[in-house]
Amino acid sequence: MISSPYGEPATLLHRFGRTFRVWGYGVSHSHLLLRSRKDGVEDSRLDLHFEAVDSMQLVKRYEDLELHAVDDAEFSRVYEESGVPPGWRDTRLVVRLRSRSGTGYVQCGRIVVDRHQDDGDGPGDESAIRDVVWSLRPSGLRAPGGPAGDPSAHRQE
Repeated sequence: MISSPYGEPATLLHRFGRTFRVWGYGVSHSHLLLRSRKDGVEDSRLDLHFEAVDSMQLVKRYEDLELHAVDDAEFSRVYEESGVPPGWRDTRLVVRLRSRSGTGYVQCGRIVVDRHQDDGDGPGDESAIRDVVWSLRPSGLRAPGGPAGDPSAHRQE
């Protein structure tokens, strides 16, 4: 759960100064991929993986993407609408996606951002070692020494 059990307001978890596009969704593994390709400024590709996706609301592209925690009310609303069993609440995240070009949310089990030097159009070589630059799990939000939603409790670039 990303929202704080103490009803704290939404928190910025990570900011990307890049444009991401919805690249793919795999139904069999409930995996959503947003991709930011190389351009004249960036020398690497970033893949934003949402694993164990239960529900989502998306736009096709996100300019200057930000990931935010949601408050308790939004967290509960998404769970109610998605039909995910209440017993799974502590094993899932609800993350708000905000950008200049639109907003959305993803309800999932984990988020991983990895960097690639190639810029192929395919999903990438899943057997390759990931250059993980940021990740988030529900347990990371309740890590000792960091309050829920505290970005310093998560792996950063």
